[in-house]
Amino acid sequence: MATSQKEISVEEITADFKESSAAVLTEYRGLTVAQLKTLRRSLGADTKYTVVKNTLTGIAAKAAGIDAFDGQLTGPTAIAFIKGDAVAAAKGLTDFAKDNDKLIIKAGFFEGQAMDAAEIAALAALESRELQLARVAGVLQAPASAAARIIDALRLKLEEGAPAAVETPAEAPAAEEAAPAAEEATPEA
Repeated sequence: MATSQKEISVEEITADFKESSAAVLTEYRGLTVAQLKTLRRSLGADTKYTVVKNTLTGIAAKAAGIDAFDGQLTGPTAIAFIKGDAVAAAKGLTDFAKDNDKLIIKAGFFEGQAMDAAEIAALAALESRELQLARVAGVLQAPASAAARIIDALRLKLEEGAPAAVETPAEAPAAEEAAPAAEEATPEA
């Protein structure tokens, strides 16, 4: 590879590191082109899985301020640069590695922190971001739904002609005290 081509490759890899929220270093020895294509598809559009040269990747990682791959850049190496949901991408990699023992997950980084293979597997075991957001939305929506049901029940009661007076515990003693006072005020005939 010519020096100018190497410099361009280092710049591209450096940019990929800087633009990614996470990256996972893998060894792909023995995987076919068809298997790599299947892996790329399973990772989604927000993840770029690319074969890299170890020396150039080491230079690019240092330029990007990443030391997670020190000592890991040996053998045939590919990196998943993750710009979207890191949990989904980690899940895709670990699921593929379970089915294809030739894919070895070596190391990674997530939001600036170095991760080993076990930590990447733990990340993959988490629920996806969308599922977590859906659960939070459900929790936040529950009180509003309950309030809407109570208000609707009150509206239905009013439409049926039922008395709408709602007595609170604080008002109950006041109403009992007012009744005897009203009886005393009326003259007897």
